[in-house]
Amino acid sequence: MIMNFYFNSPLEQFEIICLIPINLYGFNISFSNISLFLIFVSIFYIIFFKFSTRKILLVPLHWQSLAEISYEITQTIVQDNLGSKGEIYFPLIFTIFLFLLFCNLLGLIPYSFTITSQLIITFGLALSVFIGINFIGVRFHGFHFFSIFLPKGAPIIIIPLLVIIEFVSYIVKVFTLAIRLFANITSGHTLLKIIAGFSWTILSLGGIFSIIHIIPLLILLILIGLEIGIALLQAYVFALLVCIYLNDVIDLH
Repeated sequence: MIMNFYFNSPLEQFEIICLIPINLYGFNISFSNISLFLIFVSIFYIIFFKFSTRKILLVPLHWQSLAEISYEITQTIVQDNLGSKGEIYFPLIFTIFLFLLFCNLLGLIPYSFTITSQLIITFGLALSVFIGINFIGVRFHGFHFFSIFLPKGAPIIIIPLLVIIEFVSYIVKVFTLAIRLFANITSGHTLLKIIAGFSWTILSLGGIFSIIHIIPLLILLILIGLEIGIALLQAYVFALLVCIYLNDVIDLH
C-alpha cells in the first residue's frame, strides 16, 4: 500500500494573508493577519493591566506579580544603563518590552501568527525608535551631536575615512536591532514546525513508529520551553539595546 503525506512548508506559518482587501487612492492598506494579531496583542495588553491593577494587594497575586516582575525588569534595564536621567524614558522602554514580549508569546500559541517574525515589523519598530533617539540627541546637544561620528584625538588626515566608518556603523544599528529579533524568532518557530511535522509523520506510519514518535515529541516539548525563554530574552535584549543607544546619544563619548 502506498501512503501519501502532505507536507506543509515550515515557512508557511509566516505567510501574510489578506483578510479584508482595501485599496485607497492606489495604496494597498488591506487588513491582514498582521493587523488582526496586532489588535489581539493590544487587547491582551489592556486585559493584562486591567487584571493586574484591579485590586492592588501588599502581597501580590498572579496578575499583579507578573506586572510587578515586568516593571522591575524594565526598571533594572533603565537604571543600569541610563541612571536617574532615564526615568523620563521608562514608559517608552516598558511599552517596548511588554509589546515585544506579548507578540513573541502570542506567536507560540498553535495556529496563531507571530508578528515579530516579519522583518517589516521589526525593522519599522527599530527605525522608529532609532529616529526618536536621534531627535533626543539633537535636542540635548544641538549640532554638537554630530561629533559622535568623529572620535576624539583622531589624526586630521584620516578624519574623512573615520567619519564614513562611524556613520556606517551607526546606521547599521537599525538593521542589527531589527534582524536580531526577526532571525531569532523566525528560526525558533521554523525549528518547532519541522520537529512537529516530523513527529506527526512518524505517528502516521503506524506500528512501532507510533511509539518512536514520542522521541521527537519530547524534543518538541523541550524546544517549546526554550522558545518561551527566547521570547522573553529577545524582548529584554531589544529593550536593553534601546537603552544603550539612548545613553550613547545623551552622553556623547
